Amino acid sequence: MGASVDWLDPGVILRSVTLSRRASLFLLAFAIWSWVIWPTFLVNLWDGERSWDGGSPTAYFVVHAVLAVVSLTLGTIIGVLGWRGFAAARSR
Repeated sequence: MGASVDWLDPGVILRSVTLSRRASLFLLAFAIWSWVIWPTFLVNLWDGERSWDGGSPTAYFVVHAVLAVVSLTLGTIIGVLGWRGFAAARSR
């Protein structure tokens, strides 16, 4: 039999993926958009009347802060993938 492939290794899967330059630029644009929008949202959330109740954060604040942090994390990951795809497309 041939060599076995460990499909649980993310490197095996990602080595076979090729992003077009257009798709890579879209991912980069999404990442930039995320980093423009979400910090502004966090500033507005921090200053919002519904965010605080007697000096303590409300459930509204906690839920939206978690949403913003997750979105920034995903935006960063998507941006890295877009940059790697764009760099690979330039070298082809």
